[in-house]
Amino acid sequence: MSFRKVVRQSKFRHVFGQPVKNDQCYEDIRVSRVTWDSTFCAVNPKFLAVIVEASGGGAFLVLPLSKTGRIDKAYPTVCGHTGPVLDIDWCPHNDEVIASGSEDCTVMVWQIPENGLAAPLTEPVVVLEGHTKRVGIVTWHPTARNVLLSAGCDNVVLIWNVGTAEELYRLDTLHPDLIYNVSWNRNGSLFCSACKDKSVRIIDPRRGTLVAEREKAHEGARPMRAIFLADGKVFTTGFSRMSERQLALWDPENLEEPMALQELDSSNGALLPFYDPDTSVVYVCGKGDSSIRYFEITDESPYIHFLNTFTSKEPQRGMGSMPKRGLEVSKCEIARFYKLHERKCEPIVMTVPRKSDLFQDDLYPDTAGPEAALEAEEWVSGRDADPILISLREAYVPSKQRDLKVSRRNVLSDSRLASSARPGAATSAAATADVTSTSLAGAGEAGKLEEVMQELRALRAMVKEQGERICRLEEQLGRMENGDA
Repeated sequence: MSFRKVVRQSKFRHVFGQPVKNDQCYEDIRVSRVTWDSTFCAVNPKFLAVIVEASGGGAFLVLPLSKTGRIDKAYPTVCGHTGPVLDIDWCPHNDEVIASGSEDCTVMVWQIPENGLAAPLTEPVVVLEGHTKRVGIVTWHPTARNVLLSAGCDNVVLIWNVGTAEELYRLDTLHPDLIYNVSWNRNGSLFCSACKDKSVRIIDPRRGTLVAEREKAHEGARPMRAIFLADGKVFTTGFSRMSERQLALWDPENLEEPMALQELDSSNGALLPFYDPDTSVVYVCGKGDSSIRYFEITDESPYIHFLNTFTSKEPQRGMGSMPKRGLEVSKCEIARFYKLHERKCEPIVMTVPRKSDLFQDDLYPDTAGPEAALEAEEWVSGRDADPILISLREAYVPSKQRDLKVSRRNVLSDSRLASSARPGAATSAAATADVTSTSLAGAGEAGKLEEVMQELRALRAMVKEQGERICRLEEQLGRMENGDA
C-alpha cells in the first residue's frame, strides 16, 4: 500500500525545511567513504562531530557550532583509532563527552576541551575492549550516567560502565547475524534491535532475555532499522520482497501484524529514522536520497500520517539531528538536521510557521535535559527512571560540564556485582591483580590505603590457595591418566 497525501488537521502539517545560507555551512570536510550504514554525524548544543577520511587509521572532526565556513585541512581531529571510525555518539548527560566505535574492534570515549580542539586528540579517556570484530554501533543509555552500549560485527552487544571501564553485560547469543541498529526505550529498561536475519527483537539487557521477537518484519534483504517510540511502540524501516522501501509501526504486545505498514518508493538507500518524542514526528532520511520525509505518529488509524517532504538537489551521505534543547525556540524551530554532502555539512532547519513571538507551549513541552536520572550502579541494581525534563521557555543555556572520571573498580569489593552482571565470566589471577593495582591509586587518593592493603593480602592468599588447588588437581589428573586412580 502506498502512502496517501490525505489532508489532515495537524499543527505540523505546514512544517517546512529550509537550508541555511552558505556562510553558515561547514565547507571542505572530507566525509568518510567507508561503506557502513551509520549517520557519520553527531551533534549537540555545543559541538558538531563528523567522521572523516583519514590515512593510517580512523578520525573524526569535532567543531564548535559557531565555527562555520571553510574548515582548514590542518584542523585538528580526534584520531586515536587504528582503523576507520564507523559510529559516533555524544553523551546525553555531558556535551563534552563522545564515544566512537571503529574497525579496530575497540570503543573509545573522549573528553573534548570546552572550547574545542587546539591540537589533535589521540588519548581517549578510556578504551573499551571486548569485541572481536569491528564495532559499528555505539549508543548511550538515555537516563543512566556513564552506561554505554556497543554492538559489533561479531553479533555481540556489550553494555559498559564507562565510569569504571568495566563490561556490565555481554549479550552474545541473541543475534545470529549482523546487527543493523540498536535503540533504547524511553527509560532505558529495554532496547530493540534490527538484524540481518530480518528479525526485530526487544531485549531486556539486565536479564539477558528476549522479551519479544518479530521474524521477517520486512521481507526484503536490504538493511532495516528499528526505533522505540515514547509510548513503547516500535517504528521500523526496511524493504519489501520487491525491494520497495517500507515504514511500519508495531505494538510490542502483539508483533503478529503491524499496526501500520506503508510503502514509499523503490530507491535502494537504507532509511535512517530520526524521532522527536515531544512532537511524535518521525523524520526519515534515505542514504543517497536528496529528501527528508516526515510523518506524525498518532493513536488514530492509520497511525502513520504523512506530513511533508523536504527536497534538495544534493544527495546525503549521512545525517545528524540536534537534540531539542539545542534549537531556537524563538523561531519556532522544531528540528534541525546536519546533512553531509561529499565535501560539506549543511544545516537544515525545520520550522512551524507562526506569527506570534510568544513562547509556543504546544510546540515545546518539557523535554529531556542533560541531567542523568540514575547512576550506572542504580541502573544495574534494577532501578529505572524516565528522563529528567527541562523547560525551554527561557531557551536552554548549556551549563559547565564536569569532566569524565574513570576509576577502576576493586574486584574484591564488587565480586557479587561482577558475578551477577556477567554470569559465567571467570577472572584470572593476573587480571584481578591488574585491576587491584589500578584501584590502589584511586584508593590512596581517597585515604583508604590500609583497606586496600588488606584486600591485597586477601588476594595474595586467594591466589596462593588457588595455585595449591590447581597443583592438587593436576596431580589427580596425572594419576587418572596413568591409571593409578
